[in-house]
Amino acid sequence: MTSPAPAILGLDPASLSALLWGVCVFALLVAGYALIGSRDPMTKRVRALNERRELLKAGIDNAPKRRAQLIDRATLLERMRTVLDALKMLQDEQVKAIQLRLLQAGIRSKEMAFAVIFGRLALPIVLGGGMALWVYGTEDFADWSGFSCYMIVAGTLLLAYKAPDLALKNQVDKRTAAIRKGLPDALDLMVICAEAGLTVDAAFARVSRELRRAYPELGDEFQLTSVELGFLTDRRQALENLAMRVNLDSLRGVVTTMIQTEKYGTPLASALRVLSAEFRHERMMRAEEKAARLPAIMTVPLILFILPVLFVVILGPAACSIKDTLIAGQ
Repeated sequence: MTSPAPAILGLDPASLSALLWGVCVFALLVAGYALIGSRDPMTKRVRALNERRELLKAGIDNAPKRRAQLIDRATLLERMRTVLDALKMLQDEQVKAIQLRLLQAGIRSKEMAFAVIFGRLALPIVLGGGMALWVYGTEDFADWSGFSCYMIVAGTLLLAYKAPDLALKNQVDKRTAAIRKGLPDALDLMVICAEAGLTVDAAFARVSRELRRAYPELGDEFQLTSVELGFLTDRRQALENLAMRVNLDSLRGVVTTMIQTEKYGTPLASALRVLSAEFRHERMMRAEEKAARLPAIMTVPLILFILPVLFVVILGPAACSIKDTLIAGQ
């Protein structure tokens, strides 16, 4: 009588292999969608403008509908804040930190911080409680060990608690990468504007208009900085706000350089030209680093997917010939 195969997390090797293959296929589908489904960030904005134009031509005004949606969202956020206040879960430092992360993610509404905190409270209750009911309240996981059931419930609770922060961090990283990509071009345009005799606020406004299509994230930040330079009494505060809204050390260096040039009267164009050259060199070094990591990254797909097929193609005909020869010799 053969002994049963050892189980891993309550699963036999065949089920575990099928699960891993399913995870791999899902990851490939997600990667393919991310590559194929990537679109121009201006497409959505242009579509909204076209729809707005058609509505205006037809004499339809959807401003009341938009206003009602904003009121509903404000009401929902206010209810979330009331619940969090009742539970004593709002701390000033925590709210300010989340509001800063929202600014870095491109979300201007400070009230969305309450939605993030409420998500930390509600998602573990909903998802974790649902998973606990599924695991311990049904017979679907009867063959699993107690430790396996505990791990899946604990993992769901932890993932649900971290989901708002992970989503916000992902948005911040994507926006930071887009701004980093367009910063050298923006500095080149700033140099041209400075050499043409434009002021700092006019240069920011001009560069924001030029970059709005290629790099909309950086164009929005420069446009907001231009507005703040126009109405804030302290121009240094407007530049510091730009460095605060973007989680990028390179942009902080640009802001520091601009503050120092304005304070000491040094030429702005020459300083920005040096920074632009450094950033372009840094971008080239980053691309070379990714290219150098490519052979190591391709090792696993090469072993798992390419070499087995290659062995079958090369050794398959030889194996068939040997088999035919042995059968004929018998």
